[in-house]
Amino acid sequence: MKIKESKSRKLFVAFNYTFLALFGFITLYPFWYVLVASLNTGRDFARGGVYFFPREFTLENFSHAFRDSRIFESLTISVSRTLIGVILGLIFTALMAYALCIKTLPGKTFFTFFFYFTTIFGGGMIPYYMLLRDLGLTKSFWLYVIPAIYSFFNFLLLRTYFDTLPYELRESAQIDGAGEVKILFGIYLPLSKPILATLALFIGVGHWNDWFTGAYYQSRAALYPAATLLQKLLGEASASSTIKLGQETNLSTMTSYTTQSLQMAFVMILTMPIVIVYPFLQKYYVKGVMIGSIKG
Repeated sequence: MKIKESKSRKLFVAFNYTFLALFGFITLYPFWYVLVASLNTGRDFARGGVYFFPREFTLENFSHAFRDSRIFESLTISVSRTLIGVILGLIFTALMAYALCIKTLPGKTFFTFFFYFTTIFGGGMIPYYMLLRDLGLTKSFWLYVIPAIYSFFNFLLLRTYFDTLPYELRESAQIDGAGEVKILFGIYLPLSKPILATLALFIGVGHWNDWFTGAYYQSRAALYPAATLLQKLLGEASASSTIKLGQETNLSTMTSYTTQSLQMAFVMILTMPIVIVYPFLQKYYVKGVMIGSIKG
């Protein structure tokens, strides 16, 4: 028998759907606007009035953007640091989390507090830069990888997840003669795919979106990642409203692309990899965060 819903219930449901639809639109529209602008001719876009669909469709913005060799160089740096950063971050986080989830480990509480205590205080930008310079990282690709390997938050999530696994699995494996490395990589990690996918997403997005490190600590422009290059390009473009092609241009003589339309194309080029990857990890992301943060 179908239960008839009250008017107040129907109003509540209608309000919920309306609110969520508006919220979803507000969240999605900026991304859609950038996409539309990148697919519209710059000269036409400068006239205004382009909000939902390209008025004069073109791929010239992307074509011109990819003619800039810096795009490929920066994308190579970003992809490399993301892949290497995710792999090393997961390995070292797993080693630390596994060691500190062992109940019989001497000094377990002290080491956990020590790692937590180091996250409370920071020396500031100048001392940090001096440290990186003395380590020879300010002119190196490894500037992006080595300092980002450790994250107390990631360690805490993974250790909490390890704590949910039956401790008898480790004891049984030890009885069968398995060493700690084999237990970690043969038992614990295969059973931790949701939290590992979550951490991979955290680390990967952090590396991909990080423009600050390259802008303030990297001394070699050839080693700028994509996010830093985008920030630099946006900063350079803010001084002018059109592209210079050997001479100054204006609205009546400009080519089909402008500084603004190229900015939109650059933004789409740098954000699409994350947008494409995220849906494949979303189910692991939600499950991993819930289990890794609540159970214990």
